[in-house]
Amino acid sequence: MPRLTIAAAATAAALVFGTLAATTAQAASVATGDSRSVSQPAVPSVCQTLTANLATSNEQFSSSNEASPPDTSRIQNALNACKGTNKAVELTNSGGNNAFLSAPLTVPSGVYLVINAGTTLYATRVASQYQSSSSDTCGAISSSDNGCNPFIKVSGANSGIEGIRNSSGSQGTIDGRGGQSIWGTSTTWWQLATTAGNENEKQNNPRLIVFSGANNATLYNINLVNAAFFHVTYKSGNGFTAWGVRIKTPATARNTDGIDPDASSNVTVENSYIQDGDDGIAIKGGSGATSNVTIVNDHFYGTHGISIGSETNDGVTNILVKNNTVQGTDSSGNVSTLNSGLRIKSYPSKGGTVSTVTYINTCESGIAHLIELNPRYSSSSSTSNIPEFTNIIVDGLKSQNSASGATSIIEGYNSSHITGLTLQYVSLDSSSYTAQYAAVSTYSSSLNPSSGTGVTLTKLSSPVTSGSVPSCSFPSFPSL
Repeated sequence: MPRLTIAAAATAAALVFGTLAATTAQAASVATGDSRSVSQPAVPSVCQTLTANLATSNEQFSSSNEASPPDTSRIQNALNACKGTNKAVELTNSGGNNAFLSAPLTVPSGVYLVINAGTTLYATRVASQYQSSSSDTCGAISSSDNGCNPFIKVSGANSGIEGIRNSSGSQGTIDGRGGQSIWGTSTTWWQLATTAGNENEKQNNPRLIVFSGANNATLYNINLVNAAFFHVTYKSGNGFTAWGVRIKTPATARNTDGIDPDASSNVTVENSYIQDGDDGIAIKGGSGATSNVTIVNDHFYGTHGISIGSETNDGVTNILVKNNTVQGTDSSGNVSTLNSGLRIKSYPSKGGTVSTVTYINTCESGIAHLIELNPRYSSSSSTSNIPEFTNIIVDGLKSQNSASGATSIIEGYNSSHITGLTLQYVSLDSSSYTAQYAAVSTYSSSLNPSSGTGVTLTKLSSPVTSGSVPSCSFPSFPSL
C-alpha cells in the first residue's frame, strides 16, 4: 500500500494548530505493515511421527504421569533429530489415545512441531519442571516474574508450531492447563495470578510459547488453550507469521495475553481468533524497536483489545491493523476485565515514540473504551522515557452495543509530547471522550475531540485516503 498524504492545498490550513501544536504538525502517512509478501503457510513434510499413548477427558492424568510427564524425552529427541531438515515432528492420535503430556520443550532451527487434528499436547502442572535460573521461584509470587521457563521455546530460524486442520475444521491443540491446580497444591495458575494482582505483586507462571531470535517462524492452524500466562511471545526476530491460530482462554484469566511481538520486525497475524484475559495483541518495543507489523482479518473476544504497549521505550513504528472485529465478551459470556478496542498504552519510565499506526475498518461490539491513547497507563516516578504517539490514523471504525458509559481516551503526555491523531469515517454509538495534549484532525467522524487542555481540532476538507465506515458482522468463536 503506498504512503499517502493530505492534499497540499489543505495542509497549510488544516495542520496549523496554533502555538501549542504547531511544532508537532505533520502530514499523515498510512502504515504499510509487514514488508514481506505473506501468504497462507503450508504444513511441511514429515520427518518423524509420534503416536499418543495417553487419553484424558478432564485435562488430568495419573499421579505417576503427572509427576514425571512420559512424553518429554521422545518429543524432544525427535525434534533434535530432525533439526535442520525443514520437516515436521508430527504428534498424532492412536485409537482412543489422543493426548501427549510433557515438561518444557525446545524447538530448534529448521524443524516444525506439528499436531494433528483431534490430538492435544498438554503442559505439565509441576512448577519445578519450569524452573529457570532466576532466583524467583516458579509457581510462587514475588516482585518479579522471571522464575519460569516457557512450556515451548522456539529458538532457531525457519521453524515453528503448526496444526493439521481436518475437513470438519478441527485442528491440533496445545493446552497449558492454567485452570488446573499446580501440582502438589490446591491453587491453580490462574488463581496465583489473581492473588498476585490483588497483592500488587507478580506471579511466576510459565508462558505457553516463546519464540526467541527465531527468524522466519510460523504459527499455523493451531489451537492454544488455557495458558497459565501469556500464550505467545515473539521476541528479537525478523519474520513471523501467525495464521489460523485459535486462542481460547477465559476473559477472567489474568495476564493471559494472546500474541505479543516485541523487539521484532516483519510480523503478520492473520485469520485468527483470539480470546484471553488480557491484551489480544500487545505490540511492544521494550527490549528493542518493533516495526512493520500487520494485524489483519482477526477476531477478538473478551480481551483488553488490539494493543500497542505498554513497553514502548525503544520505539514502535509502521503498524497496520486492518479488517478486525473486537467483542467485549468471550464465548462463554464473560466480560473483559479491561474492556478496550483500539489501544495504545505506555508510561514515563517505559515510554518511547509510537508512530505511523493505521487502523482500517475496525468493528467493535460491547466495548467500553472505544479508542484509548493513554500515555499514563501506569504510575511512574521516573520521566526518563516519556511516551509520544504520532501519526495515528483511524480510518473506518464502527461501534455498536457499546458498554454502559463507553468512552474514548485521546491523550498526550504534555505540551512537548502531543498525540497526533487523524479520525476519518468513524461512526461510534458513544461520542463521549476525555482528551488532553492532542492535535486531532477529523473527516466524516462522529468523534470530534475539541475540549481539554492542549487539545486542538481541525476538520479536514478531504480524507487522508479513500475509505468508508465499515459494514460490521461479528463471527462466533469457532468450535475447537
